[in-house]
Amino acid sequence: MGLTLEINGETVVVDADVDMPLLWYLRDILKLTGTKYGCGAGLCGACTVHVDGRATRSCVIPVAAVEGKKITTIEGLSGAGDHPLQRSWQTLGVPQCGYCQPGQIMSAAALLASNPNPTDADIDGAMSGNICRCGTYPRIRAAIHRAAGEQAE
Repeated sequence: MGLTLEINGETVVVDADVDMPLLWYLRDILKLTGTKYGCGAGLCGACTVHVDGRATRSCVIPVAAVEGKKITTIEGLSGAGDHPLQRSWQTLGVPQCGYCQPGQIMSAAALLASNPNPTDADIDGAMSGNICRCGTYPRIRAAIHRAAGEQAE
């Protein structure tokens, strides 16, 4: 009998090796390819998803460790792609290559869920584990502030 997970609001029974990293289960089995593989060591943040609302590196956590927890991927953040962070990212033209951006947005969403009015220092601290090779950090910070303001309205 497999494990039962809740992914993006849907109940899923895992029919795979329970030691498989969550990232590969999401991408290879469920075809939720928005979550990206970066380093495989939980250091770059490209694979960030929410587990019970907390930003979590999916490349280093086995499927068995998330049984009974709520998992949200970038695809589940907003069905229409209109989460305030996604709109801010688009409005401010945050992505350059875009590869790290799903992980960046998921980390930012976890931050705003716990701190709806973050300072620059709060943002820098929350986002410090997400690496952007293109260096769009100032635009990322501005987009988080913009989304926070939009959520406050």
